[in-house]
Amino acid sequence: MKDPSIRRSLTLFRAFMGERTDPDRCYTLLAHDAADQLERHMPLNDRLVVDVGGGGGHFTEEFRRRGAQSYLFEPDPRELGARGTIPLGSVVADGYLLPLADGIADICFSSNVLEHVADPQTFLSELIRVTRPGGLIYVSFTNWLSPWGGHEWAPWHYLGADRARARYLRRTGRPAKHALGDNLFAIHIGPTLRQVRAREDVSLITARSRYWPFLVQAVTRVPGLREIATWNLLLILRRRTETAAAMDSQLRATRG
Repeated sequence: MKDPSIRRSLTLFRAFMGERTDPDRCYTLLAHDAADQLERHMPLNDRLVVDVGGGGGHFTEEFRRRGAQSYLFEPDPRELGARGTIPLGSVVADGYLLPLADGIADICFSSNVLEHVADPQTFLSELIRVTRPGGLIYVSFTNWLSPWGGHEWAPWHYLGADRARARYLRRTGRPAKHALGDNLFAIHIGPTLRQVRAREDVSLITARSRYWPFLVQAVTRVPGLREIATWNLLLILRRRTETAAAMDSQLRATRG
């Protein structure tokens, strides 16, 4: 599908709305779309791809289908086995401390994980650490002020997390999967972009709305509006070489 386009956005949105009843269709479409986005910047064939927090393995499967050597690192064994079998090449591991050598991956991939970690900058640093100079880091997340920021209890999170969770319990008769400050955290686009741009070990290739059908980069440049309208922020970063990082550091010092 053409990206961006209204057709693509509607297809992904419909799949997302059916995620609970047909998760395979939802995540298969999402994995195909993510692989397309990556291949605009680097072919997947013969690349080593590290999928961090990839759940049941849909993304890893798509990367392998395109010729990559892909390995899944997931901290929750229940998520790994959600499809009945644990994907081959999977490791139960925390994204804060990946059991990988420095600079081993051509691509480090993390889809919709950053809002679930208490320290997103440390998590991001670990993704960068295991990526080789010149390699790519793909990170997407749903920001807190997005209409879907509260996940299953959205959009009532705008009225407060406790109120939204209580409403979810009343409506469904079961506790919500996510709890603010436990496995869901209020992450925002503006601070995240400033922190990424301040880093000397990566260069920012793209910062865009992952699902929006038009002006995908423009919407992320408007303070305030971007916190609501972006819905889901996609960052693609390139790991810088030591020489490039040193030159950038010197330039910043000169300007300062």
